[in-house]
Amino acid sequence: MLLMSTLFLRTLREDPADAEVASHRLLIRAGYIRRAAPGIYTWLPLGLRVLAKVEAIVREEQNIAGAQEVHFPALLPREPYEATGRWTEYGPNLFRLQDRKGSDMLLAPTHEEMFTLLVKDLYGSYKDLPLTIYQIQNKYRDEARPRAGLLRGREFIMKDAYSFNIDDAGLEESYQVQREAYIKTFERLGLDYVIVTATSGAMGGSKSEEFLSPTEIGEDTYVRSPGGYAANVEAVTTPVPPSISIEDAPAAHVEDTPDTPTIDTLVDFANAHHPRKDRPWTAADTLKNVVLALTSPAGERTLLVAGIPGDRDADMTRLEAALAPNLVEPATEEDFTKHPQLVKGYIGPGVLGPQARPEGTEHGDEGDTAIPYLLDPRIVPGTRWITGADKHGHHVFDLTMGRDFTADGTVEGATVRAGDPAPDGSGPLELARGVEIGHIFQLGRKYAEALDLKVLDENGKQVVVTMGSYGIGVTRALALLAENHNDELGLAWPAHVAPYHVHVIATGKDQAVFDKAAEVAQQLEASGIEVCYDDRPKVSPGVKFKDAELIGAPFIVVVGRGLDNGTIEVKTRADGTSQEIPAADAVAHTVGLVQRALAR
Repeated sequence: MLLMSTLFLRTLREDPADAEVASHRLLIRAGYIRRAAPGIYTWLPLGLRVLAKVEAIVREEQNIAGAQEVHFPALLPREPYEATGRWTEYGPNLFRLQDRKGSDMLLAPTHEEMFTLLVKDLYGSYKDLPLTIYQIQNKYRDEARPRAGLLRGREFIMKDAYSFNIDDAGLEESYQVQREAYIKTFERLGLDYVIVTATSGAMGGSKSEEFLSPTEIGEDTYVRSPGGYAANVEAVTTPVPPSISIEDAPAAHVEDTPDTPTIDTLVDFANAHHPRKDRPWTAADTLKNVVLALTSPAGERTLLVAGIPGDRDADMTRLEAALAPNLVEPATEEDFTKHPQLVKGYIGPGVLGPQARPEGTEHGDEGDTAIPYLLDPRIVPGTRWITGADKHGHHVFDLTMGRDFTADGTVEGATVRAGDPAPDGSGPLELARGVEIGHIFQLGRKYAEALDLKVLDENGKQVVVTMGSYGIGVTRALALLAENHNDELGLAWPAHVAPYHVHVIATGKDQAVFDKAAEVAQQLEASGIEVCYDDRPKVSPGVKFKDAELIGAPFIVVVGRGLDNGTIEVKTRADGTSQEIPAADAVAHTVGLVQRALAR
């Protein structure tokens, strides 16, 4: 039994200055965690109790799914990550250090390499497979902007599992087993989730899905359609319209376009002075050329221009996903100074990509100095555009794709909007926000090939093993439970993850009240109920109530004034209801409440 008089706990009445979201604010105020450094937190006794329950549910479902638990160190050598290229690819997100001998080490952001090498060390035959192993372990990523407490930290706890199969059919089967385990895990935790198609990014692989918990504070945007399509916004693909005949397209012509600093003013000017014959010009007829600076994992900086319709903005998240593993940011004034052919505000295709290369030169050829040019998939042959004429104060009209300009390829870099068609034809998209709580990948053979993980098949021939990767953000799941279960008074935990089930309070100064409260607490504990008893003798009832409500146990039992009339008050924290129960029945009544809550 926990006793408030000795529990290592100090609750706070004021919100922490740096707390942005409810979970961050309340977990600190209620004494679950304390900030050690930006994005790094110390876990206190109450926090560890909740964390253990979340981990237990994750662990149980992994074990049921046939995965076996291992545990790797967080401090790892450089060499395996060098072999897969991720020592460089992770860039500044990787915590790097050296030991006393000068050997390069890292704090693991993820453990694909170590899992792969462990299986390589111990297994060598198809008879050893399939295999799925997992761990629950601390991870480290040097986030540029840690925020929202446990939702985006630099140290966090993950469950990561890896499957090993002899062929792709086996990988698909292992993937589905883990997918079902994730569904059961999040349902048991009581977290709402949406499964969305996602990009594989730096992880690689052929298939990837995210489990997102819908919430307005989420950093991830996802889409869904009435017909069931769902995807992370980075993974949304644009339906490509058909090409248009250029037979009747008017010739391109450059015009002076004074006082047109915005897309709207440019469209107004075009309709007033250079109208189309078929319909008015709109913002969707303008071609916006966005100059991007790409920094490779090795630190090399290059420019790229993305052409997108002027009625949309560039989405840096989608661009980063499309151009991974490069870091992507808008070009700087220094970049424009180094490339005077880029006339800011009036950039057109004429100085970009294929148009800017000597005849017969391809992108990447020796001597190619043209800035690569990628287009939004909507910009298909035959489409006519108003865009920059590479001269200050001038635009070119009726510039026709396929006749007047081409590009080096396409890129999914424009914003996705509500009402856009779903890629699978299942209806218009709607946008929502969420927090990633799980991510599953069909990695394929990327890491096995890099680290030479092979086994003998049935014919005695060496074959490369195929792998899957499956992650759950354990601390993030805990934070979301706190985010979803609170009110103006404090936390209100579901019974299955609460630090304890019942908070017993003795109010007043009468020793009989304290004796009865202690008796009730002991009887509850003897019935298998987890209890915290507020036995502090010189603390006011108001403070005790505030602490109990802030900490958020599912039920509060109050032994106080009602005892003179033979009753004890039992409160349900989630809805604030309370009942006066005969003292003789209070324990049985409370046990029943807890058991029903745990059974839900």
